[in-house]
Order: sequence, then structure tokens, then C-alpha cells
Amino acid sequence: MDVDNLNTMMLDVLGEIGNIGSGNAVTALASMLSKRVDMSVPQVRMVQFKDAAAILGGEEKLVSGIYLDLHGDVEGNIMFILDMKSAINLTDILLNRGNSEELDEIAVSALSEVGNILASSYVNSLGALTGLKIAVSVPSLAIDMAGAILSVPAIQFGQIADQILFIETVFTEGDNYVKGNLFLLPDMASFEKILSSLGVL
Repeated sequence: MDVDNLNTMMLDVLGEIGNIGSGNAVTALASMLSKRVDMSVPQVRMVQFKDAAAILGGEEKLVSGIYLDLHGDVEGNIMFILDMKSAINLTDILLNRGNSEELDEIAVSALSEVGNILASSYVNSLGALTGLKIAVSVPSLAIDMAGAILSVPAIQFGQIADQILFIETVFTEGDNYVKGNLFLLPDMASFEKILSSLGVL
């Protein structure tokens, strides 16, 4: 399979996964907060794995990354990455606080939990659309440079698809603004399986 030549139909289908996943994530977040949460139209595109750090602001940009292993019919990794301002804003929303300057222990715990809920929303959408059974691991959270966080799946899975699905979603709650970057990194065999299940391969 040459993922460099993904046709428009494939991208449309992958975009639909992003739309549904983001919608489910916002619904889950609003339910959890008992507050209204708005969402911009998700930006969904295929990107080169090597370009992922640049999207996040460079390899040395400090970010918060929540990552989960995928098991079952799809093997790989899903990562939900936030710049530090978005991570702090999100935990302020969750904990009903305002203008925090850093993530304390309670905030880190809350961030891990919400990252799990949001990432699971995308995985569940992918499973529902493809009919594939996909399980996720317990989330791991790291605060580190983007380059270091993105090296984890490469080390863990070795050969991952050169192209990965990138979904950027902006959530707002009142004056709080959160930009979430979700990366779906299946291994090559799983990528083909996903596209085949969607009827576009």
C-alpha cells in the first residue's frame, strides 16, 4: 500500500472519523463537566510522521502528551498532545479553577483521566465505523519536549506508518481555549486493515 497516494475518498472517510470522534469527545467532556463546551470544525489530515513535531511547534516545545496503546484488530498507538497553555486551561475547566500557572499533582491526574476519555472517544468512533474490535491500554501521561514524546511510539512499535492521521480540534468553554492535537499511529498492517474495513482500499 502506498499511503502517499491516498485518494480524496479515503481522506473524506478519515475526516469523518475525525468529525465523529471530536463530536463524541466534546459530548463526553460536556457531560463530565456539566457545562457547555463548544468545538471548532476539526482539521483532519494525513501528515508525515517526521513532520509531527513541527506541527506541535518544534522538537523542543514543551507539551503534555497522553498516549495509549491500541490492541486487538488494530495495533499501534494513539496520542493526545496539548501545548502547556491548553493543558493548564483544560485542567482549570475540569477543576473549576482559574488562571493557574502550572500543572500540580491533582491537575496531572485530571489531565490523564480526560485524555483517556477523549482518546477513547476517537477509538470508539473508529471501531464503530470500521467494525474492528479495538481496545486501549491504561493511559500514560508525560510532560516533555515534543520530540521526546513522539519518539515513544517509534521506539515501541518500530515500523509505524510513515503517514499518520492528525486531528486538530479546538474546544472552548467560556473564555477557556483548548487546542487538542490527536495523532493516530497504527502499524502498517493495521493501517491497511482500517482502510480496507472502510471500503476504500
